[in-house]
Amino acid sequence: MELRHLRYFIAVAEHQSVRLASEHLHITQPAVSRQIQDLEQELGLPLFERSPRGLKLTAAGASYLREVRKAMAALDDAAESARRVAAGLLGRLRLGCVENAGWDGLVPQAFSRFQAEAPEVALELSVLNTPQQLSALEEGALDGGFIYQYEDLPESLAGLPLLEHDVVLALPRCWDTGHDESRPIALRSLADRPFVTMPREAYPGYYDRLISACRQLDVRLRVAQEAGTETAILSLVCAGIGAAIVNSANLGRPPAQARFFRLRDLSLPMPLSFVSRKDAANPALKRFLAALPGA
Repeated sequence: MELRHLRYFIAVAEHQSVRLASEHLHITQPAVSRQIQDLEQELGLPLFERSPRGLKLTAAGASYLREVRKAMAALDDAAESARRVAAGLLGRLRLGCVENAGWDGLVPQAFSRFQAEAPEVALELSVLNTPQQLSALEEGALDGGFIYQYEDLPESLAGLPLLEHDVVLALPRCWDTGHDESRPIALRSLADRPFVTMPREAYPGYYDRLISACRQLDVRLRVAQEAGTETAILSLVCAGIGAAIVNSANLGRPPAQARFFRLRDLSLPMPLSFVSRKDAANPALKRFLAALPGA
């Protein structure tokens, strides 16, 4: 049985005439009759009652017509779904994001634009640091991700530079340092204070650059405690455990018990990029990439 058998059957049933069905299908009458006969033979039952006045569906034929229409509608839906998937308008998109990059600016705007353009794509967001995202991308667990890129990417990945953040100083609000938040502060002026930092193994590229920048200022941070994420670091800052040098993206969601200061003597550009596999085949990813600045 082939799809043309079903299409010819529907046409004959709707027109109650092989001649009219053949005109509608632009197929010769003998060809239509032969297909109907083949279908009845394969099913082992008559689908039409034949008389000089035309064709009439048998009870079995009427039942078969209802089911065939459902099947053809399902096939049409499947074809439309396939077309929408191929266009990146339907499916699933798995993205990673460094947490603080998603609070304000380009990243949430990109999510918003994409969902407005492709609302039927299920956007699955995983909050992961840069090393975790790179591992997930290489393993195929993510389609793409927003990372801070300090080192060359693995050969299998491609990056799209987006923007640069900088670092700022976070101080516990309970500390009375006498500094005005509207003015930049010198890191050297707080060199004797305790600091909360990230352990090197959590983010080697960023850690090494930060420590190197501090050494150039002849500042050795007094590390009171380490935490694996900037959210945890800022929690410890709020608790008064120490100061911290953090991503300026945190200004998009400042915690209540911390104060942020621009640094007068330290700048550490944090290049935000979107990264994906070079061999990525997900059409939704291609549509998302096209919506990013600089794509």
